[in-house]
Amino acid sequence: MLENVLHDKCGVFGIYGSDRAAELTYLGLYALQHRGQESAGIVTSDGRDIHLYKGMGEVSEVFSEPERLERLTGSKAIGHTRYSTTGASSLVNIQPFIITNRSRNLSIAHNGNLTNSLELRKKLDARGSIFQTTSDTEIILHLVATSKKATRIERICDALGKVRGAFSLAMLTDSSLIAARDPLGFRPLALGKFGGAWVIASETCAFDIIGAEYVRDIEPGEVLEITDEGMKSTFVRKRKHHAACIFEYIYFSRPDSKVFGENVDKIRRRLGRRLAIEHPVEADIVIGIPDSANTATLGFAEESGIRFEIGLIRNHYVGRSFIDPEQHIRDLDVKVKFNPVRGVLEGRRVVVVDDSIVRGTTSKKLVKMLRDAGAKEIHLRISSPPIISPCFFGIDMPTRKELIGANMSVEEIEKYLEVDSLRYLSLEGMISMKSLPSIGFCDGCFSGKYPIPVPEINGKLRLE
Repeated sequence: MLENVLHDKCGVFGIYGSDRAAELTYLGLYALQHRGQESAGIVTSDGRDIHLYKGMGEVSEVFSEPERLERLTGSKAIGHTRYSTTGASSLVNIQPFIITNRSRNLSIAHNGNLTNSLELRKKLDARGSIFQTTSDTEIILHLVATSKKATRIERICDALGKVRGAFSLAMLTDSSLIAARDPLGFRPLALGKFGGAWVIASETCAFDIIGAEYVRDIEPGEVLEITDEGMKSTFVRKRKHHAACIFEYIYFSRPDSKVFGENVDKIRRRLGRRLAIEHPVEADIVIGIPDSANTATLGFAEESGIRFEIGLIRNHYVGRSFIDPEQHIRDLDVKVKFNPVRGVLEGRRVVVVDDSIVRGTTSKKLVKMLRDAGAKEIHLRISSPPIISPCFFGIDMPTRKELIGANMSVEEIEKYLEVDSLRYLSLEGMISMKSLPSIGFCDGCFSGKYPIPVPEINGKLRLE
Protein backbone atom coordinates (compact mmCIF):
# COMPACT_ATOMS: atom_id res chain seq x y z
CA MET A 1 0.00 0.00 0.00
CA LEU A 2 1.44 3.34 -1.03
CA GLU A 3 -0.72 5.10 1.53
CA ASN A 4 0.28 5.26 5.16
CA VAL A 5 -3.09 6.31 6.50
CA LEU A 6 -5.03 3.11 7.15
CA HIS A 7 -4.87 1.72 10.64
CA ASP A 8 -4.74 -1.98 11.28
CA LYS A 9 -7.42 -3.51 13.39
CA CYS A 10 -6.17 -5.88 16.10
CA GLY A 11 -4.78 -9.34 16.54
CA VAL A 12 -5.96 -11.91 19.09
CA PHE A 13 -4.41 -15.16 20.26
CA GLY A 14 -5.44 -17.77 22.82
CA ILE A 15 -4.18 -21.12 24.10
CA TYR A 16 -5.62 -23.78 26.40
CA GLY A 17 -3.66 -26.62 27.98
CA SER A 18 0.04 -25.75 27.81
CA ASP A 19 2.51 -25.09 30.62
CA ARG A 20 4.18 -22.63 28.21
CA ALA A 21 0.97 -20.64 27.67
CA ALA A 22 2.46 -17.17 28.21
CA GLU A 23 5.55 -17.83 26.09
CA LEU A 24 3.52 -19.26 23.21
CA THR A 25 1.05 -16.38 23.38
CA TYR A 26 3.95 -13.94 23.16
CA LEU A 27 5.20 -15.69 20.03
CA GLY A 28 1.71 -15.75 18.55
CA LEU A 29 1.30 -12.02 19.13
CA TYR A 30 4.71 -11.41 17.62
CA ALA A 31 3.51 -13.07 14.41
CA LEU A 32 0.38 -10.89 14.52
CA GLN A 33 2.30 -7.67 15.09
CA HIS A 34 1.25 -6.33 11.67
CA ARG A 35 -2.35 -6.14 12.93
CA GLY A 36 -1.53 -3.48 15.51
CA GLN A 37 1.57 -1.82 16.90
CA GLU A 38 0.04 0.50 19.44
CA SER A 39 -0.16 -1.78 22.50
CA ALA A 40 -0.04 -5.40 23.57
CA GLY A 41 -1.12 -7.51 26.52
CA ILE A 42 -1.34 -11.07 27.84
CA VAL A 43 -3.50 -12.55 30.60
CA THR A 44 -3.02 -16.08 31.96
CA SER A 45 -4.96 -18.29 34.35
CA ASP A 46 -3.92 -21.21 36.52
CA GLY A 47 -7.51 -22.11 37.36
CA ARG A 48 -7.64 -20.00 40.52
CA ASP A 49 -5.72 -16.78 39.92
CA ILE A 50 -5.28 -14.59 36.87
CA HIS A 51 -2.10 -12.80 35.89
CA LEU A 52 -1.94 -9.82 33.55
CA TYR A 53 0.71 -7.68 31.92
CA LYS A 54 0.11 -5.11 29.19
CA GLY A 55 1.60 -1.87 27.96
CA MET A 56 1.98 0.61 25.12
CA GLY A 57 4.25 -0.32 22.22
CA GLU A 58 5.08 -3.33 20.10
CA VAL A 59 5.02 -6.84 21.54
CA SER A 60 8.81 -7.06 21.93
CA GLU A 61 8.86 -3.69 23.70
CA VAL A 62 6.02 -4.48 26.11
CA PHE A 63 7.60 -7.82 27.07
CA SER A 64 11.23 -6.71 26.83
CA GLU A 65 12.03 -7.87 30.38
CA PRO A 66 12.01 -11.69 30.82
CA GLU A 67 10.35 -11.49 34.24
CA ARG A 68 7.23 -9.95 32.68
CA LEU A 69 6.48 -13.23 30.95
CA GLU A 70 7.77 -15.36 33.82
CA ARG A 71 5.15 -13.86 36.14
CA LEU A 72 2.36 -14.94 33.77
CA THR A 73 1.86 -18.47 35.09
CA GLY A 74 -0.87 -20.91 34.15
CA SER A 75 -1.80 -23.24 31.31
CA LYS A 76 -4.38 -20.94 29.72
CA ALA A 77 -3.81 -17.53 28.14
CA ILE A 78 -5.15 -14.94 25.74
CA GLY A 79 -3.27 -12.05 24.17
CA HIS A 80 -3.98 -8.95 22.14
CA THR A 81 -2.07 -6.56 19.93
CA ARG A 82 -3.93 -3.38 19.14
CA TYR A 83 -4.50 -0.37 17.04
CA SER A 84 -7.45 1.72 18.22
CA THR A 85 -10.47 1.78 15.90
CA THR A 86 -13.01 2.68 18.57
CA GLY A 87 -11.73 4.35 21.71
CA ALA A 88 -8.73 6.54 22.28
CA SER A 89 -5.10 5.50 22.24
CA SER A 90 -4.36 5.30 25.97
CA LEU A 91 -3.28 2.97 28.76
CA VAL A 92 -6.83 2.30 29.97
CA ASN A 93 -7.83 0.95 26.56
CA ILE A 94 -5.07 -1.67 26.33
CA GLN A 95 -6.48 -5.19 26.07
CA PRO A 96 -7.11 -7.82 27.32
CA PHE A 97 -9.72 -6.45 29.74
CA ILE A 98 -10.60 -8.32 32.95
CA ILE A 99 -13.66 -8.30 35.19
CA THR A 100 -14.66 -10.31 38.24
CA ASN A 101 -18.35 -11.11 38.20
CA ARG A 102 -20.22 -13.49 40.50
CA SER A 103 -16.86 -14.36 42.08
CA ARG A 104 -15.45 -15.56 38.76
CA ASN A 105 -12.92 -14.01 36.41
CA LEU A 106 -13.54 -13.16 32.78
CA SER A 107 -11.06 -11.57 30.38
CA ILE A 108 -11.55 -10.56 26.76
CA ALA A 109 -9.53 -9.63 23.66
CA HIS A 110 -11.42 -8.22 20.66
CA ASN A 111 -10.75 -7.71 16.97
CA GLY A 112 -13.44 -5.73 15.22
CA ASN A 113 -15.82 -2.83 15.76
CA LEU A 114 -19.34 -2.71 17.20
CA THR A 115 -21.68 -0.55 15.16
CA ASN A 116 -24.29 -0.14 17.91
CA SER A 117 -21.77 0.72 20.63
CA LEU A 118 -23.10 4.25 21.22
CA GLU A 119 -26.65 3.01 21.69
CA LEU A 120 -25.60 0.20 24.04
CA ARG A 121 -23.29 2.42 26.06
CA LYS A 122 -26.06 4.97 26.67
CA LYS A 123 -28.42 2.23 27.86
CA LEU A 124 -25.82 0.73 30.18
CA ASP A 125 -24.90 4.16 31.52
CA ALA A 126 -28.57 4.81 32.33
CA ARG A 127 -28.72 1.52 34.25
CA GLY A 128 -25.75 2.49 36.40
CA SER A 129 -22.85 0.75 34.65
CA ILE A 130 -19.50 2.41 35.35
CA PHE A 131 -17.11 2.35 32.40
CA GLN A 132 -13.35 2.33 32.88
CA THR A 133 -12.42 2.71 29.20
CA THR A 134 -13.67 4.31 25.98
CA SER A 135 -13.37 1.04 24.07
CA ASP A 136 -16.42 -0.68 22.61
CA THR A 137 -14.98 -3.99 23.87
CA GLU A 138 -15.84 -3.11 27.46
CA ILE A 139 -19.52 -2.98 26.47
CA ILE A 140 -19.46 -6.75 25.90
CA LEU A 141 -18.21 -7.30 29.45
CA HIS A 142 -20.96 -5.11 30.92
CA LEU A 143 -23.58 -6.99 28.92
CA VAL A 144 -22.24 -10.30 30.23
CA ALA A 145 -22.21 -9.00 33.81
CA THR A 146 -25.81 -7.75 33.64
CA SER A 147 -27.26 -10.78 31.84
CA LYS A 148 -29.86 -12.77 33.78
CA LYS A 149 -28.99 -16.07 32.14
CA ALA A 150 -28.03 -18.99 34.36
CA THR A 151 -24.58 -20.08 33.15
CA ARG A 152 -21.49 -18.17 32.11
CA ILE A 153 -21.61 -19.37 28.50
CA GLU A 154 -25.33 -18.51 28.32
CA ARG A 155 -24.58 -15.00 29.58
CA ILE A 156 -21.83 -14.58 26.99
CA CYS A 157 -24.16 -15.73 24.19
CA ASP A 158 -26.87 -13.42 25.52
CA ALA A 159 -24.46 -10.48 25.43
CA LEU A 160 -23.22 -11.27 21.93
CA GLY A 161 -26.79 -11.50 20.73
CA LYS A 162 -27.24 -7.82 21.62
CA VAL A 163 -24.21 -6.38 19.84
CA ARG A 164 -24.00 -5.58 16.13
CA GLY A 165 -21.03 -5.25 13.86
CA ALA A 166 -17.72 -7.09 13.71
CA PHE A 167 -16.20 -9.13 16.48
CA SER A 168 -13.70 -11.95 16.69
CA LEU A 169 -13.12 -12.63 20.36
CA ALA A 170 -10.75 -14.57 22.59
CA MET A 171 -12.17 -14.89 26.10
CA LEU A 172 -10.65 -16.55 29.17
CA THR A 173 -12.44 -17.75 32.29
CA ASP A 174 -11.01 -19.61 35.27
CA SER A 175 -11.76 -22.93 33.57
CA SER A 176 -12.18 -22.29 29.85
CA LEU A 177 -11.00 -20.60 26.67
CA ILE A 178 -13.78 -19.19 24.52
CA ALA A 179 -13.58 -18.14 20.86
CA ALA A 180 -16.40 -16.25 19.16
CA ARG A 181 -17.14 -14.63 15.79
CA ASP A 182 -19.97 -12.36 14.74
CA PRO A 183 -22.75 -13.95 12.63
CA LEU A 184 -21.52 -12.35 9.40
CA GLY A 185 -17.89 -13.36 9.99
CA PHE A 186 -16.35 -9.97 9.21
CA ARG A 187 -13.01 -10.70 10.90
CA PRO A 188 -10.97 -13.92 10.72
CA LEU A 189 -10.45 -16.31 13.63
CA ALA A 190 -8.89 -19.77 13.34
CA LEU A 191 -8.62 -22.86 15.56
CA GLY A 192 -5.43 -24.88 15.79
CA LYS A 193 -3.87 -27.80 17.67
CA PHE A 194 -0.53 -27.67 19.45
CA GLY A 195 0.26 -31.11 20.84
CA GLY A 196 -2.33 -31.60 23.56
CA ALA A 197 -3.24 -27.90 23.61
CA TRP A 198 -5.78 -25.90 21.61
CA VAL A 199 -4.97 -22.51 20.12
CA ILE A 200 -6.96 -19.74 18.46
CA ALA A 201 -5.60 -16.81 16.45
CA SER A 202 -6.60 -14.06 14.05
CA GLU A 203 -4.33 -15.55 11.38
CA THR A 204 -2.67 -18.91 10.87
CA CYS A 205 0.80 -17.34 10.69
CA ALA A 206 0.55 -17.29 14.50
CA PHE A 207 0.20 -21.09 14.41
CA ASP A 208 3.24 -21.46 12.18
CA ILE A 209 5.57 -19.63 14.54
CA ILE A 210 4.85 -22.07 17.40
CA GLY A 211 4.46 -25.17 15.24
CA ALA A 212 0.70 -25.56 15.71
CA GLU A 213 -1.55 -27.23 13.14
CA TYR A 214 -4.47 -25.39 11.58
CA VAL A 215 -7.72 -27.28 12.21
CA ARG A 216 -10.50 -25.02 10.94
CA ASP A 217 -11.96 -21.53 11.14
CA ILE A 218 -14.26 -20.54 13.97
CA GLU A 219 -17.53 -20.33 12.09
CA PRO A 220 -19.51 -17.09 11.75
CA GLY A 221 -21.87 -16.83 14.70
CA GLU A 222 -20.08 -19.60 16.60
CA VAL A 223 -19.18 -19.43 20.29
CA LEU A 224 -16.67 -22.22 20.92
CA GLU A 225 -15.93 -23.15 24.54
CA ILE A 226 -12.81 -25.21 25.28
CA THR A 227 -12.53 -26.93 28.69
CA ASP A 228 -10.88 -30.00 30.17
CA GLU A 229 -13.96 -31.94 29.05
CA GLY A 230 -13.44 -30.96 25.41
CA MET A 231 -15.07 -28.46 23.04
CA LYS A 232 -18.67 -27.33 22.74
CA SER A 233 -20.14 -25.00 20.11
CA THR A 234 -23.13 -22.70 20.43
CA PHE A 235 -24.39 -20.43 17.66
CA VAL A 236 -25.65 -16.86 18.08
CA ARG A 237 -27.90 -15.55 15.30
CA LYS A 238 -26.58 -17.94 12.67
CA ARG A 239 -26.85 -16.43 9.17
CA LYS A 240 -27.10 -18.02 5.74
CA HIS A 241 -25.00 -15.26 4.19
CA HIS A 242 -21.61 -14.05 5.39
CA ALA A 243 -19.62 -10.84 4.91
CA ALA A 244 -15.91 -11.54 5.31
CA CYS A 245 -13.77 -8.42 4.96
CA ILE A 246 -12.27 -8.46 1.46
CA PHE A 247 -9.52 -6.09 2.63
CA GLU A 248 -8.02 -8.92 4.67
CA TYR A 249 -6.99 -10.49 1.36
CA ILE A 250 -5.99 -7.27 -0.36
CA TYR A 251 -3.78 -5.80 2.32
CA PHE A 252 -4.10 -6.58 6.02
CA SER A 253 -3.39 -10.28 6.41
CA ARG A 254 0.08 -11.69 5.96
CA PRO A 255 0.54 -13.52 2.63
CA ASP A 256 1.66 -16.66 4.46
CA SER A 257 -1.63 -16.89 6.38
CA LYS A 258 -4.76 -18.85 5.59
CA VAL A 259 -7.74 -16.52 6.09
CA PHE A 260 -11.41 -17.37 5.60
CA GLY A 261 -10.28 -20.78 4.37
CA GLU A 262 -8.09 -19.38 1.57
CA ASN A 263 -4.33 -18.90 1.26
CA VAL A 264 -3.74 -15.15 1.13
CA ASP A 265 -0.76 -15.51 -1.20
CA LYS A 266 -2.85 -17.35 -3.80
CA ILE A 267 -5.64 -14.77 -3.68
CA ARG A 268 -3.18 -11.89 -4.15
CA ARG A 269 -1.53 -13.60 -7.11
CA ARG A 270 -4.95 -14.04 -8.69
CA LEU A 271 -5.69 -10.35 -8.11
CA GLY A 272 -2.44 -9.42 -9.86
CA ARG A 273 -3.17 -11.74 -12.78
CA ARG A 274 -6.69 -10.39 -13.21
CA LEU A 275 -5.33 -6.83 -13.06
CA ALA A 276 -2.92 -7.61 -15.93
CA ILE A 277 -5.78 -9.07 -17.99
CA GLU A 278 -8.08 -6.11 -17.37
CA HIS A 279 -5.47 -3.39 -17.88
CA PRO A 280 -2.53 -4.46 -20.09
CA VAL A 281 0.23 -1.96 -20.83
CA GLU A 282 3.44 -1.87 -22.85
CA ALA A 283 6.36 -1.53 -20.46
CA ASP A 284 9.90 -2.72 -19.79
CA ILE A 285 9.61 -3.79 -16.16
CA VAL A 286 7.03 -4.23 -13.39
CA ILE A 287 7.80 -3.36 -9.78
CA GLY A 288 5.72 -3.55 -6.60
CA ILE A 289 5.45 -1.37 -3.54
CA PRO A 290 7.02 -3.52 -0.81
CA ASP A 291 5.90 -5.38 1.09
CA SER A 292 2.12 -5.62 0.85
CA ALA A 293 1.95 -5.47 -2.97
CA ASN A 294 4.75 -7.95 -3.67
CA THR A 295 2.53 -10.96 -4.29
CA ALA A 296 0.03 -9.16 -6.54
CA THR A 297 3.01 -7.79 -8.48
CA LEU A 298 4.28 -11.31 -9.11
CA GLY A 299 0.85 -12.28 -10.42
CA PHE A 300 0.81 -9.25 -12.74
CA ALA A 301 4.30 -10.06 -14.05
CA GLU A 302 3.47 -13.72 -14.64
CA GLU A 303 0.30 -12.91 -16.59
CA SER A 304 1.66 -9.97 -18.57
CA GLY A 305 5.07 -11.43 -19.38
CA ILE A 306 6.71 -8.16 -18.30
CA ARG A 307 9.91 -8.72 -16.35
CA PHE A 308 9.61 -8.39 -12.58
CA GLU A 309 12.27 -6.21 -10.95
CA ILE A 310 12.93 -4.83 -7.50
CA GLY A 311 12.71 -1.10 -8.04
CA LEU A 312 12.11 0.06 -4.48
CA ILE A 313 13.99 -0.99 -1.37
CA ARG A 314 12.09 -0.81 1.87
CA ASN A 315 13.84 0.09 5.10
CA HIS A 316 12.48 -2.57 7.45
CA TYR A 317 13.73 -0.71 10.49
CA VAL A 318 10.90 1.74 9.96
CA GLY A 319 7.58 0.36 11.18
CA ARG A 320 4.41 0.28 9.13
CA SER A 321 4.28 4.05 8.84
CA PHE A 322 0.52 4.39 8.61
CA ILE A 323 0.30 3.10 12.18
CA ASP A 324 1.53 6.42 13.53
CA PRO A 325 -1.40 8.79 14.06
CA GLU A 326 0.54 12.05 13.65
CA GLN A 327 0.62 13.29 10.04
CA HIS A 328 4.02 14.97 10.34
CA ILE A 329 5.52 11.71 11.61
CA ARG A 330 3.87 9.79 8.77
CA ASP A 331 5.34 12.25 6.27
CA LEU A 332 8.81 11.70 7.73
CA ASP A 333 8.36 7.94 7.52
CA VAL A 334 7.55 8.15 3.82
CA LYS A 335 10.90 9.77 3.13
CA VAL A 336 12.91 7.15 4.96
CA LYS A 337 10.82 4.06 4.32
CA PHE A 338 11.60 3.57 0.61
CA ASN A 339 14.59 4.13 -1.62
CA PRO A 340 14.51 3.73 -5.42
CA VAL A 341 16.98 1.50 -7.29
CA ARG A 342 18.17 3.93 -9.94
CA GLY A 343 19.96 1.32 -12.03
CA VAL A 344 16.71 -0.62 -12.42
CA LEU A 345 14.46 2.38 -13.12
CA GLU A 346 16.56 4.73 -15.22
CA GLY A 347 15.32 5.12 -18.80
CA ARG A 348 12.68 2.42 -18.47
CA ARG A 349 8.92 2.24 -18.87
CA VAL A 350 7.78 1.05 -15.44
CA VAL A 351 4.57 -0.59 -14.26
CA VAL A 352 4.09 0.06 -10.55
CA VAL A 353 1.68 -2.31 -8.81
CA ASP A 354 0.10 -1.45 -5.48
CA ASP A 355 -2.87 -2.84 -3.56
CA SER A 356 -4.83 0.38 -2.92
CA ILE A 357 -4.82 4.16 -2.80
CA VAL A 358 -6.44 6.02 0.08
CA ARG A 359 -5.76 9.76 0.20
CA GLY A 360 -3.24 9.86 -2.63
CA THR A 361 -0.73 12.17 -0.95
CA THR A 362 1.88 9.49 -0.32
CA SER A 363 1.36 7.96 -3.76
CA LYS A 364 2.18 11.32 -5.29
CA LYS A 365 5.45 11.55 -3.36
CA LEU A 366 6.51 8.07 -4.38
CA VAL A 367 5.72 8.70 -8.03
CA LYS A 368 7.96 11.77 -7.88
CA MET A 369 10.67 9.65 -6.26
CA LEU A 370 10.50 7.20 -9.18
CA ARG A 371 10.60 10.05 -11.70
CA ASP A 372 13.63 11.55 -10.00
CA ALA A 373 15.32 8.14 -10.21
CA GLY A 374 15.00 8.24 -13.99
CA ALA A 375 11.84 6.28 -14.82
CA LYS A 376 10.86 7.12 -18.40
CA GLU A 377 7.17 6.22 -17.96
CA ILE A 378 5.15 5.29 -14.88
CA HIS A 379 2.00 3.20 -15.23
CA LEU A 380 0.26 2.68 -11.89
CA ARG A 381 -1.86 -0.46 -11.50
CA ILE A 382 -3.96 -1.02 -8.37
CA SER A 383 -5.06 -4.56 -7.44
CA SER A 384 -8.36 -3.36 -5.93
CA PRO A 385 -11.10 -0.91 -6.95
CA PRO A 386 -11.10 2.73 -5.78
CA ILE A 387 -11.88 3.12 -2.07
CA ILE A 388 -14.99 5.29 -1.95
CA SER A 389 -16.44 4.72 1.54
CA PRO A 390 -15.12 4.36 5.10
CA CYS A 391 -15.10 1.07 6.99
CA PHE A 392 -17.30 0.60 10.06
CA PHE A 393 -16.13 -2.89 10.96
CA GLY A 394 -12.62 -2.55 12.31
CA ILE A 395 -10.47 -0.54 9.87
CA ASP A 396 -9.94 3.07 10.85
CA MET A 397 -10.38 4.62 7.41
CA PRO A 398 -10.58 8.33 6.63
CA THR A 399 -13.94 9.99 6.05
CA ARG A 400 -15.45 10.12 2.56
CA LYS A 401 -14.24 13.67 2.04
CA GLU A 402 -10.65 12.48 2.61
CA LEU A 403 -10.82 9.48 0.25
CA ILE A 404 -9.41 10.43 -3.12
CA GLY A 405 -11.42 7.71 -4.87
CA ALA A 406 -14.67 9.16 -3.55
CA ASN A 407 -13.94 12.69 -4.75
CA MET A 408 -12.03 12.34 -8.02
CA SER A 409 -12.47 10.33 -11.20
CA VAL A 410 -9.73 7.92 -12.25
CA GLU A 411 -8.64 10.45 -14.86
CA GLU A 412 -8.43 13.22 -12.23
CA ILE A 413 -6.42 10.99 -9.88
CA GLU A 414 -4.12 10.06 -12.75
CA LYS A 415 -3.45 13.74 -13.40
CA TYR A 416 -3.00 14.53 -9.68
CA LEU A 417 -0.45 11.72 -9.25
CA GLU A 418 1.32 12.69 -12.48
CA VAL A 419 1.49 9.15 -13.83
CA ASP A 420 1.33 8.17 -17.49
CA SER A 421 -1.62 5.92 -16.75
CA LEU A 422 -3.64 4.74 -13.73
CA ARG A 423 -5.96 1.75 -13.70
CA TYR A 424 -7.80 -0.05 -10.91
CA LEU A 425 -9.01 -3.64 -10.75
CA SER A 426 -12.76 -3.83 -11.29
CA LEU A 427 -15.11 -4.69 -8.43
CA GLU A 428 -16.26 -7.75 -10.37
CA GLY A 429 -12.68 -8.81 -10.96
CA MET A 430 -11.83 -8.51 -7.28
CA ILE A 431 -14.78 -10.57 -6.06
CA SER A 432 -14.21 -13.27 -8.69
CA MET A 433 -10.83 -14.15 -7.20
CA LYS A 434 -12.25 -16.34 -4.43
CA SER A 435 -12.38 -20.10 -5.04
CA LEU A 436 -14.64 -21.05 -2.12
CA PRO A 437 -18.24 -20.41 -3.23
CA SER A 438 -19.55 -20.37 0.35
CA ILE A 439 -17.68 -17.17 1.25
CA GLY A 440 -19.61 -13.94 1.01
CA PHE A 441 -17.66 -10.70 1.30
CA CYS A 442 -18.10 -7.22 2.67
CA ASP A 443 -16.87 -4.81 -0.02
CA GLY A 444 -18.47 -1.69 1.49
CA CYS A 445 -15.31 0.39 1.27
CA PHE A 446 -15.27 -0.21 -2.51
CA SER A 447 -18.99 -0.32 -3.29
CA GLY A 448 -20.53 1.88 -0.60
CA LYS A 449 -22.96 -0.97 0.12
CA TYR A 450 -22.77 -2.42 3.61
CA PRO A 451 -24.17 -5.81 4.70
CA ILE A 452 -25.82 -4.26 7.78
CA PRO A 453 -26.98 -0.70 8.60
CA VAL A 454 -24.18 1.52 9.90
CA PRO A 455 -24.36 4.71 11.97
CA GLU A 456 -22.45 7.59 10.47
CA ILE A 457 -21.11 10.70 12.20
CA ASN A 458 -19.07 12.97 9.96
CA GLY A 459 -18.41 10.10 7.61
CA LYS A 460 -17.21 7.50 10.08
CA LEU A 461 -18.16 5.65 13.23
CA ARG A 462 -16.96 7.22 16.44
CA LEU A 463 -17.23 6.58 20.17
CA GLU A 464 -16.54 9.67 22.24
